[in-house]
Amino acid sequence: MRAGFPDFRLGTVLATSFTATLTERRGDAVERIPTPQRLVDWLAVNGLAVDSCTTAQLDLARELRESIHAAATAAAIQDALPASAVQVINDRSAQGRAAAILTPEGERRWRLSSASSVEDALGVIAADAISVIAGERDGKLALCASPTCQAAFFDVSQSRTRKWCDMNTCGNRQKKARFTANQRKKFGSAE
Repeated sequence: MRAGFPDFRLGTVLATSFTATLTERRGDAVERIPTPQRLVDWLAVNGLAVDSCTTAQLDLARELRESIHAAATAAAIQDALPASAVQVINDRSAQGRAAAILTPEGERRWRLSSASSVEDALGVIAADAISVIAGERDGKLALCASPTCQAAFFDVSQSRTRKWCDMNTCGNRQKKARFTANQRKKFGSAE
């Protein structure tokens, strides 16, 4: 990744990985796609390589990201989906002209049109969000238990009781805080 920027948080679900390009939403927010080139980088890492991105396209991407986050959050808490978020997701999905292709290795890849490849990539992300939010996949939308994160993530664990969007960041941070508090209590009561 490019120096000076925070690492991407990559997951197995495209739509929720995309929402993770803004983390710590309830704390000191970390923007992981602050420039058009960073969006190009993120798309490439996720199999949606584009040649370039404009500031206007970055704005469209961020609007989609926030709409997916709002809709996924509502779905996770079984609330009504925000109409404005649904509209943005549907618009981006309909505007994309990507085609699924099968590789010789038997994997699905996306072919983006040359005319508006960022819009095509956003269409793929929006379509992925639709399938997740509509409940078409085996798993459950949930919210990270970290009070500063609250990221929406797709839980595919066997018990569907996962608490953290990422065990290596949010989960580890919470476990460390709990351990430190227990140590203070233990050594504080020993005096």
